[in-house]
Amino acid sequence: MKRPDRREFLQQMAGSLAAIALAPETLPLPPRRRGAQVPVAVVGCGKQGKQMLTELQKLEAVRIAAVSDLREDRQKAALRRAAGAAAFGDAHALLEQAKEVEALFVATPTHLHRQVVVDALAAGKHVYCEAPLAASLDDLRAIAAAAKGAKGLLHVGHHLRSSPVYQLARTFLRSGAIRDVTMLRANWHQKTSWRAPTDDVESNWRLARKNGCGLPVEVGSHQIDVVTWYLDLLPTSVRGNGAIAAWNDGRDVPDTVSASLAYPRGLRLNWDATLTSSYERQHELFVGSMGTIRMAETFGWMFKEADAPTQGWEVYASREKFHDEEGITLIADATKLAAQGKLKEGIGLPNPPLYYGLEDFVKSVVEGKPVACGVADGFRSAAIALRTQEAIDSGRELEIGAHLLKGE
Repeated sequence: MKRPDRREFLQQMAGSLAAIALAPETLPLPPRRRGAQVPVAVVGCGKQGKQMLTELQKLEAVRIAAVSDLREDRQKAALRRAAGAAAFGDAHALLEQAKEVEALFVATPTHLHRQVVVDALAAGKHVYCEAPLAASLDDLRAIAAAAKGAKGLLHVGHHLRSSPVYQLARTFLRSGAIRDVTMLRANWHQKTSWRAPTDDVESNWRLARKNGCGLPVEVGSHQIDVVTWYLDLLPTSVRGNGAIAAWNDGRDVPDTVSASLAYPRGLRLNWDATLTSSYERQHELFVGSMGTIRMAETFGWMFKEADAPTQGWEVYASREKFHDEEGITLIADATKLAAQGKLKEGIGLPNPPLYYGLEDFVKSVVEGKPVACGVADGFRSAAIALRTQEAIDSGRELEIGAHLLKGE
């Protein structure tokens, strides 16, 4: 990638540095629409659908006109969050009867995305589909085909692309702040069984291999997407392993996995995930010859090497200790916040990551802007994750050819 020289870098970055948590006054304004609100619907009212309903209510530009779920109890719970909305037992009925709806937010289980997304696009609706985009290559291809020439937009919910923290950190990396990237590491650790407290088989869809939705697809696809977005590189091969290390409860999906993805220039992403421990939780690490960037959903830090050149803005930086290391907390508009005596207040985002993805999509619908993560990006991240899962299952290193990432 082309990097500006030091003078260009200082001009680009002066007054906007430090870490990646933002004060509310420095954040982009939410989307606004002159006239009537955009009528939208949420399809799938489980855990993710509930979170969507909560975050959508923060956006003045939309009105939740309908909800859909196969389970009546979830419909009722959704209506308590979206008073006045119409409830439907499935997306087909919603599309047939709720004609006013302009955009659908799809939060069904991953292996059920295909039909809802394809039908919604065929009906001319805008679609926000939770990531990963799909749980099989066939489904990915069908969605990609439906998106070609569709009247509506398709936004894939890799919401870290919309996070002000991740956007700012990406400008640091791509402007040469840590110089050449030499190592990549990511992990997702959460102590949870992933088992829903119910006998309903569909509620425990993530525990069955037949649904194609193990840890590499469900969580790894998001972190793989961050690496692709930051570096503009795609992996060429992957190897990995996995096991049911703790939750031996009848599931056939590993609860602990690790993988190593090879990238051009000799780079490797070492990634692991587990449902057995919450230690370290989630983060992505970009190690460079002049510094390291560490991202953790709503926060970001940069660790400079002792021989890294001073760039002038460090005087404004808020710092945080990590054992024997001191990280610069990346904060947008640090100069302004420092002048106001609010530097510490700028650490941390005021909303969860999901909010910024939903906000970006609504802006695209209202303002006609391109989506933050389109079908091509969503396709590639899901395809790489599926190949990673295949490598873990087979115990072999597998190639990731360009044809796979193009849907051929």
